This record gives sequence, structure tokens and C-alpha cells, in this order.
Amino acid sequence: MEWSTELVKSYFEPHRNEENALLMAKYMKNHFPFLGIRTPERRAIFRELVKKNELPSYDDLHEKVWGLFQLEEREYHYVAIELLGKYKKQLAVKDLNFCLKLIETKSWWDSVDSIAPTIVGNIVMLDREAGENFMTDWATSSNMWTNRASILHQLKYKENMNEALLFATIERHLASKEFFIQKAIGWVLREYAKTRPEAVWQFAEKTKLAPLSRREALKHFK
Repeated sequence: MEWSTELVKSYFEPHRNEENALLMAKYMKNHFPFLGIRTPERRAIFRELVKKNELPSYDDLHEKVWGLFQLEEREYHYVAIELLGKYKKQLAVKDLNFCLKLIETKSWWDSVDSIAPTIVGNIVMLDREAGENFMTDWATSSNMWTNRASILHQLKYKENMNEALLFATIERHLASKEFFIQKAIGWVLREYAKTRPEAVWQFAEKTKLAPLSRREALKHFK
């Protein structure tokens, strides 16, 4: 069948679980209603959906993803992000503005953290100069979630880390009182410490990190 929002709903609606939905909404501070489909089951349903139906064309991708983002239940937003991720080999710098639109829509850590380190990170990796120009702009945004995405886009880069960009982006947000910014700084430093522990240690020693960021960054140092 042709991909549509109604097609996706036809796969997921029968699996509603009101008891789970209440617990899942509570866990997310009641920012969003849920169908009550937990992650393993949701991914299994999505695999079945993809197996039995043709994916939308790349030209229609933004429209189909955005349509799912308009639905209320949070699982549909996850499905939208998974659908976008199916096109990782085709996504390019020109798609970053659409990624930004998703990041700044119905924002919370779960969606932002699904988009930034994988989808955005992959796009930037494929075109470092142009992609990093976008990330520098995102780091100056007035939107806290966009700032978090700029910090986390290199989370999985390991030896491909642009260390200068990482440290400059962190330094830009050192004064932030936002929990999700402080946590993101600590998280990305902790991950990078697995590749370059001495660089992270030296940066942490000379930089006035927030206590939360510092604890997270140095969690695995003895």
C-alpha cells in the first residue's frame, strides 16, 4: 500500500494500552499523550509496517514525516524519526532545516536525542564544512533544544570528533542554567573521554564546568 498517516495508524492503533500510556506519559512529565506501546513492541510493529508496505519516495519524505509529527501520541513522533532515519544515505545538508523543524516541534529530550546524534550527526559527517556551519548557527539559537542538538551532534564521532568545535560549543554554553544543556555537555564529554581521555581531562581542568556537567564528564575517571 502507499505510505500514509492512516496506514501507519492502522498498524499502531490496535496496540493501544491505556495502562502503559498513563505510565509512559507520567515518565515524560505528561508533556505528551501516548498510545502505550513500549519501545521493543513499537519497533517490531514498525519493522512489520516497512516489510509489508513500500516506503515513501525521498521527494515525499518530509511531508510524510511531518504528517506523523502532527499526531498527538508520542509514539507517532518516534515512528516519524525512525522513518527519517531510513533515508540516512540520502539525507544531506539541505535536509538540516527540516531536522531543525522537528527538533523545535513538540520538543523534549527523547525526540531531540533521537535526531541529533544519529540523523544530524550523520549528515554533518558527510559534509563537514557546510554541516558544521549549520551547527555553529544552532549553537547560537535562542532555542535550548537546538543548542542541545548542536552539542550532541558529535556524540558518536569518536576519533572523527572536531575537538575545536566541540570545546567551542561547550564554552558558549558554560553559563547556562538549563539542566538539559548541562547534562548534554557532560554526556558528550563522557563519551569523548572513551576516545581521548587526556583531552577531556585537560579541558575539564581548565574550564569552569557546571557541577552537573563536570560529574557527568568525569564519571569514569578514577
